[in-house]
Amino acid sequence: MTKAYAAAKEGAKLELIDADLPPLGANEVKIKVAFCGVCHSDLSMINNEWGMSKYPLVAGHEVVGEIVEVGSNVESARKGQIVGLGWHSGYCLSCSSCDHGDHNLCSDAQPTIAGRHGGFAEYVQADEKAVIELPQGVDMKSAGPLFCGGITVFNPLVQFGVKPTDKVAVIGIGGLGHLGLQFLNAWGCEVTAFTSSESKADEAKQLGAHHVINSRDEDEIEAAANRFDMIISTVNVKLDWNLYLSTLKPKGRLHFVGAALEPLDVGVFNLIAGQKSISGSPVGSPATIKDMLDFAAQHNVKPMVEMYDMSQINEAIEHLEKGDARYRVVLQADF
Repeated sequence: MTKAYAAAKEGAKLELIDADLPPLGANEVKIKVAFCGVCHSDLSMINNEWGMSKYPLVAGHEVVGEIVEVGSNVESARKGQIVGLGWHSGYCLSCSSCDHGDHNLCSDAQPTIAGRHGGFAEYVQADEKAVIELPQGVDMKSAGPLFCGGITVFNPLVQFGVKPTDKVAVIGIGGLGHLGLQFLNAWGCEVTAFTSSESKADEAKQLGAHHVINSRDEDEIEAAANRFDMIISTVNVKLDWNLYLSTLKPKGRLHFVGAALEPLDVGVFNLIAGQKSISGSPVGSPATIKDMLDFAAQHNVKPMVEMYDMSQINEAIEHLEKGDARYRVVLQADF
């Protein structure tokens, strides 16, 4: 049993309930939640935007806390460890993706907030392979967003061999984008921020952008023709993707980590002529998450967070839904 904040139905305000936890599996750990980030994916699940939500729904998948119990077969975790838990709470460990270290691509991976209770709770359970110990130098109060937003923008740097000499742009300076700027700058890249908000221009430079382009100014975007090796889009809205493709160098890549819901309207000739690519990626594997945390500790990459008590969860969600968060919302457990 755990106290948890749950949505009773689609789009409902969250209410404090007593939620049942299944018996701890032999390979699972039980985490006492200290902090949990609030991600747009949590809102999507609460509102059933993806058609996969089951109620009552306990969201929350940017968890940081202490392991308080371990299953009988657990080998890689121990009681008392401070760990983080992200989008996945378990993997099949027997498919080709898992065998090759791509656990995040496992078709049977268990989402933390689908089919089980997530981190808007006093306790959460997960497979030992899905939890990662926080390294020295990573602040546990702000670490939660690294386990979703952070790894989502870090993963492409590893998967596609981004080089320190590359020129990389980020579309959207929000919960994902503000971390992307920091990681890319620390990676050694020349970094450009595309943002529609003039008020974020100076902040984008403080976060690591060398250049800022107004994404509402077509002339500014056209002036960046043939400039970038890679563009990472963190937004979920439809843009003129052909215009952005024109800013890529030959063999450049337009990469999506933001879940744009509308189909892409792309002229194929532009791709063929410049041998350009369009791709996407989810969160990273446990190994990549560990590398990301080590990199963040070494280079002082930190999410900018606004703190709320867990009991203020509906206020925090409303703040995020309004688009007012700068840049991630984190809840502190106060059960």
